[in-house]
Amino acid sequence: MNFEFQKIYERSIDFVFFYGPKIIGAILVWIVGLWIIRILGRGVDIIFSRSKLEVSLKTFLHSLISMALKILLAISVLGMLGIEMTSFIAILGAAGLAFGMAMSGTLQNFAGGVMILIFKPIKVGDLIESQGHTGVVKEIQIFVTILLTPDHKTVILPNGAVANNEIINYATEGTIRVDLEFGIGYGESIDKAKVILCQVMKNHPLVLESPESFVGVSGLGDSSVNLAVRPYTKPNNYWEVYFDIYELGKKALDAAEIEIPFPQRVIHHAKT
Repeated sequence: MNFEFQKIYERSIDFVFFYGPKIIGAILVWIVGLWIIRILGRGVDIIFSRSKLEVSLKTFLHSLISMALKILLAISVLGMLGIEMTSFIAILGAAGLAFGMAMSGTLQNFAGGVMILIFKPIKVGDLIESQGHTGVVKEIQIFVTILLTPDHKTVILPNGAVANNEIINYATEGTIRVDLEFGIGYGESIDKAKVILCQVMKNHPLVLESPESFVGVSGLGDSSVNLAVRPYTKPNNYWEVYFDIYELGKKALDAAEIEIPFPQRVIHHAKT
């Protein structure tokens, strides 16, 4: 019994002398490493605060950098304890590859979100057209972009599709042209109708003076002479100007007794 106790005691002493310094060293490295990571995190925050990156991207990148540094620190500490990390790293790499393949669509959306947030082809508040939808950008997240359409529907677009396809941004220049069309009868005065419609646009508070509004003949229809009416406004006022000018233009033409004809067809009957 004493022999067995002596043997256990000796093994314990050997374990303490062999692994004790390693454990203490690993604990110290872990504590110091966490402290250094915290300092580096503050430095990253300072750099990000001076940049023009979106808040959501700053938060995500800060978390990603912190997590990566902690994983490297954990691998270093385990290596100091004598744990073989080669197989673990190989398994981790294989798992990462499998995860990447399984989440390829999500990773594509993540990459698209990062590109959008860094290069800023669009920003919150812009009126855009993408993936067949037109609306105001309500929010840009890491994986999706959220649009608010004119009829107050929320459209969620995957960032991978948005970043890899064409985007029409109506707000880049700060102004947008509103394309309208009025039809007047063939017997009416084109010049008079143009003056009336130009005055309607000039009197509207949301129509910009520059670029200057325009009215011109856009075509000769079956029943009417078609006039292209082109006011300019700020992107956020697009739909208000669109509906107002149609309504006010119709009322002004009616008040001036300028006919806006119904679709009609003239039939000539040949005598036999």
